Amino acid sequence: MIYLLEDDTSIQNFVLYTLKNTGFEAEGFERPSDFWKQMDKNLPDLLLLDIMLPEEDGIEVLKKLRSNMRTRKLPIIMLTAKGTEYDKVLGLDSGADDYVAKPFSMMELMSRIKALLRRSETEAEKADIYQVGPLYVNSSKHMIKVNDKEVTNLTYKEFELLSLLLKNQGTVFSRDRILQSVWGYDFDGESRTVDVHIRTLRQKLKEAGGLIETVRGFGYKLGKPEEK
Repeated sequence: MIYLLEDDTSIQNFVLYTLKNTGFEAEGFERPSDFWKQMDKNLPDLLLLDIMLPEEDGIEVLKKLRSNMRTRKLPIIMLTAKGTEYDKVLGLDSGADDYVAKPFSMMELMSRIKALLRRSETEAEKADIYQVGPLYVNSSKHMIKVNDKEVTNLTYKEFELLSLLLKNQGTVFSRDRILQSVWGYDFDGESRTVDVHIRTLRQKLKEAGGLIETVRGFGYKLGKPEEK
């Protein structure tokens, strides 16, 4: 999924049309407030971000994203009419991964998007070690530790469920989405499968089990130690 934060409707429609016709899922936002609401629900794989926006400018949006642990590694391409060297340096120094000035070629933009996604996927494959409070997980070695004590009794599905929540820390997953992601089938009312696995996972993680939070009426997320 690619998000586009762009207040120019004509540009937004054109970019979204091209992305969707190239095989990407994409969603556009004209105002940062709408963008932030959606970010609380789901994170994209990449963000196209304009600078000149209502409510707050794109540089401020960029700085907020980079200061948040949940979004600090989100791939971001600045997409703006400001094309001076100073503006480009400011965007890159503030944390943008790439910078495309308007007017731009859609072929060039698509090439940059694909290149950044490839680079991000390679980095994600390497970044398979997670440390959240007392919980340590090395995905490639299938190793889990709680307060430096190894946990060896997780089933394959429990490990997959924990990995899903770890890789998307702070994101709330519905039971439906968990079933699709971990078990590979659509929600058919069998939410008890998820609830049972969450309960046993919490028990096996002991002190770290409290990191898995229940969002009443919706699903689950992996929270932060300081929130407990």
